[in-house]
Amino acid sequence: MKASRLVLLMVPLVLLGLTWFITGEPAGEQVLVVGRGSDAITLDPANATDGESARVTVNLYETLVEYHPDSLEIRPGLATGWSVSDDHRTWTFYLRPGVRFHDGTQFNAEAVVFNFQRWMDPNHPFHQGNFPYWGYMFGGYPGLVTRVEAAGPLEVRITLAEPMAAFLANLANFSFGIASPAAIGKYGKDFGRHPVGTGPFRLEEWVEGASITLVANPDYWGGRPRLQRVVFRTLPDNGERFQALLKGDIDVADGLNAEDLAQARNQPSLLRIMLRPSLNVGYLAMNNDRWPFQDARVRQAINYAVNKDWLVNNYFGGLAKEAKNPLPPSVWGYNDSIRPYPYDPDMARKLLAEAGLAAGFSTTLWAMANPRPYMPQPLELARAIAADLEEVGIRVRIVTYDWPVYIRKLQNGEHDMALLGWTGDTGDPGNFLYVLLDKTNAEKGRAGNVAFYRSEQVHNLLAAAQTETNKQVRAGLYARAQEIIHQDAPWVPLVHTTPAVVARRGVRGYVPHATGVERLHNVYVLD
Repeated sequence: MKASRLVLLMVPLVLLGLTWFITGEPAGEQVLVVGRGSDAITLDPANATDGESARVTVNLYETLVEYHPDSLEIRPGLATGWSVSDDHRTWTFYLRPGVRFHDGTQFNAEAVVFNFQRWMDPNHPFHQGNFPYWGYMFGGYPGLVTRVEAAGPLEVRITLAEPMAAFLANLANFSFGIASPAAIGKYGKDFGRHPVGTGPFRLEEWVEGASITLVANPDYWGGRPRLQRVVFRTLPDNGERFQALLKGDIDVADGLNAEDLAQARNQPSLLRIMLRPSLNVGYLAMNNDRWPFQDARVRQAINYAVNKDWLVNNYFGGLAKEAKNPLPPSVWGYNDSIRPYPYDPDMARKLLAEAGLAAGFSTTLWAMANPRPYMPQPLELARAIAADLEEVGIRVRIVTYDWPVYIRKLQNGEHDMALLGWTGDTGDPGNFLYVLLDKTNAEKGRAGNVAFYRSEQVHNLLAAAQTETNKQVRAGLYARAQEIIHQDAPWVPLVHTTPAVVARRGVRGYVPHATGVERLHNVYVLD
């Protein structure tokens, strides 16, 4: 009798264990825990500029068009198709039917129009926040977009003042995820804590500074995700994050120290290293609004003073190359003819003397406390750069803040020099050069250009490239802009990295994307 009961009890367990083999799906509740270096700042994508917010919001919201999971190719998203007029100024998008927001309200053309008007119109009642990406990518408020209207229940027409070559690529950016108008109306300024989109996951819980938990959206138009939950767990210390990965407390981690990556390579049965395509730049910005960085000779001297070769060899685990331009070499329009500033302390001292600073000067160097894909060890990097600068008479005090405060203060222009970087949102050169170095994006409070560099000559080139549809002509404009930027030296371009993402062997379907953020609806975990 007891033996028979044992057999009967085992049958369901055996069948459960065979579920994977029969249906192609893993058994049990599917939970993915992602370890990261800092918390999100907001879950309103329109007000976010940081990758930690974006990697969550891309799973809550969807854009009209999106990137292919393993490339920068544009494909349909909430729009199933689109057309453009002969003059490239009027775009019509045909929307996906039967889609609902997480709050049950209907996605339609009116919802899209509401979102666009909220982003572009500073007088809109729910234009609450800075909406920085709209300004970065569309040239202000309203910028190049002159009209957005519903041409039918599932048809939206967008009219531009001038043609815009990167229009579709810009719309694929995470910041333009379509949010529920009803939820925005309900939560107002607090919408960033109560996100409602159409994506494959919904927010379950946000424990500030600790974790964000998403739960599968059972009504997702693309089919229920394979994961029941995704937990984004904040572990600021790189070493602690790696130990959590080894112990199985988390499933995926990035921003690891070079020595931990070396250890991960020695455990192929436990861990898998995936390399994110290089689409970034890490840099040292000098605030051109502050003394003595108004003088190009001082900025050039700092470029000569920093030993980039030593930094790359000691802090990036073989996964970075020295930068000479703000644009990564993987992006078309990269000007490879530019000669980098060599490491030359004597030349640095000479230029400082010419600027009347033979005795050097004192300043601050800001560094974020949290790892970033383009800078996994920012404080260590800051100390090494400070030592280089001390050699030429520049006395440096290092200042640091946690990520949300750091970004806010940099956008306000409170720094002298600062370490920062950028992971591209598109494969377009303007996403680096226009966003990071055009004068229109040097507005305090929402600055993408945290060097506060305002070259009229560069602005004219970048503005022309924004509206030029001939790729060859655009490439020439960007090449010339890089030459001027190199001479003016508002930055020290430091590195382009190939960031490592380390996952436990059981994680399947996780494909690191060049933009630094991944939608996780096709990921699953095997024990």
